[in-house]
Amino acid sequence: MKIGIDLGGSHIAIGIVDNKGKILEKVEKRITGIEKSTIKKVIEEYIIEKTTNFLKQYKITEMGIAIPGTVKKETVVKSVNLGLENYEIVKNLQEKIQLPIKIRNDAKCAALAESTYGTLKSYDRSIFLTLGTGIGGAVIIHDKLLDTGELPGCEFGHMLIEKNGKLCKCGKKGCWETYASMKAFKDNLREILNLDEKTSGKELLDMLRKIDKNHPKFIQINKLIEQYVDYLSIGIANLVNIFEPEAIGIGGSFVFYEEIFLEKLKTKLLKENLLFNERKEIIIQTAILNNDAGMIGAIL
Repeated sequence: MKIGIDLGGSHIAIGIVDNKGKILEKVEKRITGIEKSTIKKVIEEYIIEKTTNFLKQYKITEMGIAIPGTVKKETVVKSVNLGLENYEIVKNLQEKIQLPIKIRNDAKCAALAESTYGTLKSYDRSIFLTLGTGIGGAVIIHDKLLDTGELPGCEFGHMLIEKNGKLCKCGKKGCWETYASMKAFKDNLREILNLDEKTSGKELLDMLRKIDKNHPKFIQINKLIEQYVDYLSIGIANLVNIFEPEAIGIGGSFVFYEEIFLEKLKTKLLKENLLFNERKEIIIQTAILNNDAGMIGAIL
């Protein structure tokens, strides 16, 4: 058995994964805005504590960590959503954890999991997107990730969709993820409803399900949903026009909002002249491994 860790922009999930991709047990922690000021300490203390507990219960052979951003060998070169740069995470963890540890970009990990066990396993050419704090992605061709050389590439969230647009944490303006990440949508929704960041994504979804035409903010919320789908469709149309995938998989917290967005997104892509090559249908499926795809893919 192996330990798979999904280190996201707003959470840390740690699980025991068997050789068939099944999670036997997992724990999870949400990272608050305040904790990001001491993010390395938060990451290391939580991973060391939970891993030590698991090692007492299971026979573990190695650990894999899925991390957002640019990963090179044993170092996080840059993770803008976690505020990390040249972070030697493997070296630091191995001072306390005596296991082989491998790290990789989180979207690549999730893509591997979904193409091996999940929603993309029946397709030869596919694109996988993770929509969460940011937007990550991967291209899969004949069961292999597109090789971009020494650096991971496929930073879909940082393609520019708006000239001189919103400032992104990466330092550029107009990046896709500043408009179409789930964080962007949730933050805008919290603002409309006058809520703070303590209101979870699940709570926001429950609120959306109860909102009808009699709600005082109905028009604003409906406009926000339509605007979000607009931005999401622009980026996906660009990717489809470049790679012509058979299918697109979407993971991250988007999977919990499928009922809100997915059919609107498909309709937008097919009916608004966004695709260079005309299609009668477009296959977009949410990750069946849900938010566990990064954790499972980390051990692959």
